Amino acid sequence: MQYNVAQLLTEPIGSTRDYSLDETFSGRERLADHAAGRVRFLRTHQGVLATAELDVVALLTCGRCLSEHPLNIQLSIEEEFYPLVDIATGRPVSAPQGAEGCRIDDAHTLALSEVLRQYIITNSPMKPLCRPDCSGLCQSCGADLNRQECRCGQDARDPRWGKLAGLLEPAFNKES
Repeated sequence: MQYNVAQLLTEPIGSTRDYSLDETFSGRERLADHAAGRVRFLRTHQGVLATAELDVVALLTCGRCLSEHPLNIQLSIEEEFYPLVDIATGRPVSAPQGAEGCRIDDAHTLALSEVLRQYIITNSPMKPLCRPDCSGLCQSCGADLNRQECRCGQDARDPRWGKLAGLLEPAFNKES
C-alpha cells in the first residue's frame, strides 16, 4: 500500500489523484486479510491529504476460545501526510508537531499500511468474540467447549477451595 506522490507534490494545491485499492495481505505481520475501496490524495499547502473509504476483512482472535474469525469493517480514513524532504530542493523539511507517523519518505513514497493498521485496531472490539454465545476453553484441560465436551471430569474441584468443600461434605452425607 505504497504510492509515489512525487508528481502530486510538484502540482498546485488542490490537485488530486484517485486510486482503486484491492489488496490481499499475507505473511506473519498482515494487517488484515483483504482491503478494497477508493483512495484519494489531495495536495495541501504542507503535504498530501489521504482519504479512503475501505471495506476491510480483518482476522481477530476470539477472547474466549482463542480461535481466529473474520470481522468485516467499513473504514473512513482521513490523514494528512507530510514530506521528509522538499521536492524542489531535496532539503529536509520539518513536519508540524504531532505528525511523526504520517510522513512521506525521501523517495516521495506515501505508505498507508501503518494508518490502516491503526484504524483497524481503533474500529475493532476490545474483546472480540467469534460468536455471542462462545463457550470458551475449559479452565482445567483447555478443551474448546464450542467443539467438544470437557475431558477433565465434572467433579474437578479447585484445590484452593479444598478445606471449604470438606465443610460441605458432612452436610450432604446427613441428608442422604
